[in-house]
Amino acid sequence: DSWSDYGSGDKSGTVLGRAVTEGNVLFPDVFHTDHLLFYERFKAYQDYILADCKASEVKQFTAEYLENVLEPSGWQAIWRTDVLEVLVEVVGVDYSALKAVVKLSEPFLCESRDSSFTLECMKELLELKEHQILLQELWVVYDESGDFAQTALAVEHVRFFYQYIWRTWDEEEEDDFDYFVRCVEPRLRLHYDILEHRVPSAIVADYQNLLSQCEELYGEFLNVRNSIPSSDSDSEVENVSMVEGLKLYEKVEHLKQKLKLIENPVLRYVFGYQKCRGLQAKGLRPTGTKVTHVVPSTVMASLLQLLMRDKLCPESYDEDTEIQFHSDPLTAVNACYEGDTVIICPGHYVVDGVFCIADSVELEGYGLPDDIVIEKRGKGDNFFDCTGANIRISSLKLVQHDAVEGILNVHNGKTTLENCVLQCETTGITVRTAAELVMKNSDLYGAKGAGVEIYPGSTCTLLQNGIHHCKEGILIKNFLDEHYDIPKITMLNNVIHNNEGYGVVLVRPMMPSEVKDSSAQRTEGILLFLQETPKTSKSSISRQQQQLPKCLTDELELDEQAETFEQTEGNCEIANELGAASAKKSQMHKKRLSELGITEADDNLMSQEMFISVEGNQFKWNGKGSFGTFLF
Repeated sequence: DSWSDYGSGDKSGTVLGRAVTEGNVLFPDVFHTDHLLFYERFKAYQDYILADCKASEVKQFTAEYLENVLEPSGWQAIWRTDVLEVLVEVVGVDYSALKAVVKLSEPFLCESRDSSFTLECMKELLELKEHQILLQELWVVYDESGDFAQTALAVEHVRFFYQYIWRTWDEEEEDDFDYFVRCVEPRLRLHYDILEHRVPSAIVADYQNLLSQCEELYGEFLNVRNSIPSSDSDSEVENVSMVEGLKLYEKVEHLKQKLKLIENPVLRYVFGYQKCRGLQAKGLRPTGTKVTHVVPSTVMASLLQLLMRDKLCPESYDEDTEIQFHSDPLTAVNACYEGDTVIICPGHYVVDGVFCIADSVELEGYGLPDDIVIEKRGKGDNFFDCTGANIRISSLKLVQHDAVEGILNVHNGKTTLENCVLQCETTGITVRTAAELVMKNSDLYGAKGAGVEIYPGSTCTLLQNGIHHCKEGILIKNFLDEHYDIPKITMLNNVIHNNEGYGVVLVRPMMPSEVKDSSAQRTEGILLFLQETPKTSKSSISRQQQQLPKCLTDELELDEQAETFEQTEGNCEIANELGAASAKKSQMHKKRLSELGITEADDNLMSQEMFISVEGNQFKWNGKGSFGTFLF
């Protein structure tokens, strides 16, 4: 994070060192300016260059800044374009045009893609340009005295601004508000978030693609607009141009809104999530056959014999089953069609990409999870994206580093995770709306967010797992909005411990009047199972039965009583709180129906029951307790 230091405005600035110029020509060294920290650029644009200027005033404010800090002459620079580099000497500055007046330095130093740029050619080129070069095309030659350090820094700020911040359409934006706040700050933050790999690579690619499309369409729009005469004539050609220009304008505005969406640090992930939902399944292989993909780290005769005995024996497969071998798990998954199986042999596999699984396939480790490690390298990407109807992942250890997204996202369909170890970096597992997760006998830890995030309308079954050393254990997203369905949650015999916050957190809005009904009202419309202790039987609480089970027995010792009370209290509290929220959802739904004049309706339609099964879970050493509610 050395690039950003967002809140470090009191730090001293980066010392400008020298950068050696690469190439065949022995150019002098230049000031090294492209490693500035976020706060340095932020402070320069906000306090010294742009301040509170409007979009139409950017060039004027920049010129005034340059007049104060830029040496007017007497310094050398390397003029760089896509086709050439040449050493020049600055003899003047046209501040209003943001250009330097230059002449060729002696001796003449030039490097180009071909040998056509001779001294005479360069003189002719400079004459055509009236010896004026854009400041952002100049790299100031290093001077040990430091006299030109501020000049190099000023040129760098101009270059960076027009390369990464300014858009050709900005000047036509409305001038009703601060250009720095509206455009500069979000684009600057996005640039450094990309540098630090905080943005998934797919969103970065989308942003660059959208930016290119917008620039191209905006250029076409300008050409059409400029072709329309300013007179009030009403010719057919002009009418056609007007219609074409309007269509281009609407397309440009649409793309600009998408760009702003990604530039917003919160909304960009909504954009990314929507895109993930578009994963397309391949379906069955055209030949109709199913393939078993084998991933060995090394191919040994003994390993093949064991595979043939345990996994590839004729009794387990049809005669037409094909077997393919791959060098890494990602290649194998990318080769899968509907119904395929991937068997991963013991080894440590390092991948730099995303597992996008859109078909019903099975990934199976051949051995113990700790012996079959898939490690994610490359910042900013998802690890596993699942949209298949029935995906099974078993006996694997997934290790995530320097991530932005969670370790596994279930966007659609059903994903079963069994006997796995998940070493997380950001969020752990996310179960999106209408998706289903079944997680059994697995261990999840290390998430800087929640170990498991459960979205409205999803189904989540957690059986005999360990969820620990995360920010929060399990986070249940708000489902009280009228557009959301209630999730179905089953939690049996899990051990949720050593999390920084709560074991389970429910996120919901603050209601005008919090629920103060009796126990019967709290559990209305809910089928709720609770268990007193691992040795006691279930107690069903329905709309007519609200009596909570007795959580302690007289036979237990004092310390055992305290521990058992903590575990059972956690189960009871979670079930009751989720039940209350579900009841509130049911009341809100009935009220909406009543407002629409619907007084009778099917119970299933009105109740939107949440099925909760919370039994035998152990909650230990969580920083804030077993259960909490986050109100917003």
